[in-house]
Amino acid sequence: MGYRVVVAGATGNVGREMLNILAEREFPIDEIAALASSRSAGDVIDFGETGKKLTVRNIEHFDWAGWDMALFAIGSEGTKKYAPIAAAAGCTVIDNSSLYRMDPDVPLIVPEVNAHAIDGYRRKNIIANPNCSTAQMVVALKPLHDFATIKRVVVATYQSVSGAGKAGMDELFEQSRNIFVGDPAEPRKFTKQIAFNVIPHIDSFLDDGSTKEEWKMVVETKKILDPKIKVSATCVRVPVFVGHSEAINIEFENEISAARAKSILREAPGIMLVDKHEDGGYVTPIECVGEYATYISRVREDPTVDSGLSLWCVSDNLRKGAALNAVQIAELLGRRHLKKAA
Repeated sequence: MGYRVVVAGATGNVGREMLNILAEREFPIDEIAALASSRSAGDVIDFGETGKKLTVRNIEHFDWAGWDMALFAIGSEGTKKYAPIAAAAGCTVIDNSSLYRMDPDVPLIVPEVNAHAIDGYRRKNIIANPNCSTAQMVVALKPLHDFATIKRVVVATYQSVSGAGKAGMDELFEQSRNIFVGDPAEPRKFTKQIAFNVIPHIDSFLDDGSTKEEWKMVVETKKILDPKIKVSATCVRVPVFVGHSEAINIEFENEISAARAKSILREAPGIMLVDKHEDGGYVTPIECVGEYATYISRVREDPTVDSGLSLWCVSDNLRKGAALNAVQIAELLGRRHLKKAA
């Protein structure tokens, strides 16, 4: 016996990846529904590599009754409209947007980090998926925090254009092509040219000079991992199609060596340590595409503080940063609460 599962936003980058991962991980499904807006209703899409084809249904007319869970990748506006309807009908929503992340009645979950927090999901029948850059960072921080207690984190992100959706990926491709042939490379999706450039600006600016993306990393890390941790983030868009990278500096309350940190990370769930002091002995975003793991490299001690480490963290943002984490939440929900699958 399996679950009746909905993927809302099934024709977008993240929605398609959700379908791929549900198929790859052989999630126990009795029935699956692919939803999108009226523009895509009637389209036929693949359910991963199962050979099964799904006809996209119109989310506006969908009857949520009788469905066990819905993975949402429809943005905050769509979520605001449809998540309460689905939840009220008894379908647990696992939402990828930012809408409910900081709602005290909605668990914000990274299964490797705070699986226990899912137990509060019944208050609204909604579970939130964190920001993509937060997700991979807290996977890296959690085992180190358990050992030596993190005081402060300073992180600079190198975020791929897929974090801005298909329009972001198209803009990088088109600008790169235009530059090579001598055509104009005017920005449309981004505030400046993204091809052969980096942009220290993701999401809107706040009153204190930070951006909303940076604010998300601060408050989400506190909610998921520990409210006492101080976080300073600088979020940067880079001309990479898929895969977010992060340079993370960590200050601890207790002593921890680089060797001990590597030993801890090597055994931690969801992490692959690749750290050789040689040319190519580290992971770059192009190598993490299509992978489940969060990759850690360049672990070293920071001599400027009493107990500090620096490290490099890379992950497929469409996977661990979004679709994979959502599917892992669905698996956790099934194991801990719904328990329908054999």
